[in-house]
Amino acid sequence: MKSFMTRRSAANFMAAFCLVPTLALSQATAPAPASPASAAFISIGDQPAILYDGPSSKANKIFILSRHSPLEVLVKLDKWTKARDAEGAIGWIENSLIGFRRHAMVAIATAEIRSMPSPVATQVFEAQRGVLLEITGPVADGWWPVRHRDGQSGFVRAAQVWGG
Repeated sequence: MKSFMTRRSAANFMAAFCLVPTLALSQATAPAPASPASAAFISIGDQPAILYDGPSSKANKIFILSRHSPLEVLVKLDKWTKARDAEGAIGWIENSLIGFRRHAMVAIATAEIRSMPSPVATQVFEAQRGVLLEITGPVADGWWPVRHRDGQSGFVRAAQVWGG
């Protein structure tokens, strides 16, 4: 029995693999932390969002993203964005679910949040791997100004977080 690709599945195939041809090769390993200058990031809004395998709400659902999760933008369309999460999963999210505030996730065992953007500045607090920090301004000299959901704020090295 022969199987034929429908127009919808062909469109999903094209969207998933042909728009960014190097993605299929890079999914085997987790992405290296991207430098703020080399990647564009977005964050999920205040509600969880579904990641799809194609740019349509009729596509297969991959999983649910937590609110404020940072995503690396791969392709941006009118109503959909193809993105990669911190674990390397790639999928599509509706642009209406993207938040206005930017967040980063701690990518190392323990990130040190300092009072000033300097390695010798007083440590304000520590954040463990996976903790989300709101980005409160532009990166400067490799440091992000951040705020924890509990209200503490300071500066974290860009190399210690994923997103922004």
